Amino acid sequence: MNVLILAAGLGTRLRPLTSEIPKPLVRVYDKSILEIQMERAKSLGDVRLHANAHYLADQIVSEGERLGFEKVWVETPEILGTAGPLRRIYAAGYRGGLLIMNGDAYCNFDLGAFVRNARNRSEVALLAVDFPKVNTFRVGADGCLAGVAGRFGADTGTAATFSGISWYSDEALARIRDGEFDIREFWKQEIAAGRAPFVDMSQLHATWIDMGSPEGLMAAVEARLAECGRDKNEAVVEPGVVIPDGVKIAHSVIFKGAEIQPGETIENEIRGKGFSWQIPPNH
Repeated sequence: MNVLILAAGLGTRLRPLTSEIPKPLVRVYDKSILEIQMERAKSLGDVRLHANAHYLADQIVSEGERLGFEKVWVETPEILGTAGPLRRIYAAGYRGGLLIMNGDAYCNFDLGAFVRNARNRSEVALLAVDFPKVNTFRVGADGCLAGVAGRFGADTGTAATFSGISWYSDEALARIRDGEFDIREFWKQEIAAGRAPFVDMSQLHATWIDMGSPEGLMAAVEARLAECGRDKNEAVVEPGVVIPDGVKIAHSVIFKGAEIQPGETIENEIRGKGFSWQIPPNH
């Protein structure tokens, strides 16, 4: 089976942190999201790892080589959206199904259970979570996608949020058209053709954090600390950062380039080169 980690985004909500490093390579305590997602994918066994890249693509390519990815697919001059990368992999001859994972979400799902459910139910499967701030999915009584609020389809049914994790059979990938940009348009076409994607609702309350905002990044760091058996309120200092004498740091993340004064106290903060974000304790 092939696994594609989507890593081509611009990371605009985390600027200036992402001015010099793509979001999938931002460290979340001990590793980048790209590496964490790779390790999750490898738990499935024999997989071929892929990533796409656009913004600061050379860094994604270099890290992909270090981590042993099958290929990093650079998208230039234009980004290919959420459908184009899938079509590109299929057109290159890769077969055996394709699992999609996001490179900007910290999550901890039972991927094996999801893939088994997917293969047993449909040619396209989408893993859902319960996140009331979004919850744009509308899931019918048959367990399949009935619509996406504000986009298409029914506005009734069980509400849920797309986790960014999905599975596509070879047959489904063959139906994604050249030039298709938004994967939601493909889902709409599948529904119209009587092949509505299956929505897996069995892991609604698993760990899932959108780390595209400063608050989300802090939540992801806290979750990673907890997963590694650490205190989620401890200070996280990126390797290479020099801490002056007398500095006290609690519940904060310090990246390279951060300006730190001797004797200062840093709490509930993310700090790096040219920025300082205060994060409410109850974010």
